[in-house]
Amino acid sequence: MYTPNPIDTTNIKLPEELLALTEKIAENVHENWSVGRISQGWTYGEKRDDIKKETPCLVPYSELPESEKEYDRNTALETLKLIVALGYKIEKE
Repeated sequence: MYTPNPIDTTNIKLPEELLALTEKIAENVHENWSVGRISQGWTYGEKRDDIKKETPCLVPYSELPESEKEYDRNTALETLKLIVALGYKIEKE
């Protein structure tokens, strides 16, 4: 049986400038997801239908429900925290 074992990032505190990146990364995560779905033949639909390949999430990030944005934000935030936990530094040039 598979037991997930992610790297613990609970004690990682991101500096303010990295926290500001979270929303931009979340938006880009959604854009990449959308490109993938569209390339697989998915289209917009009022409700998710795996057979018809329709999803209500094929909209711009700004139009997503807050619950969907939170999923993307969490992905972005945990990715940034992982980078820091592994000892890397992210600096803006």
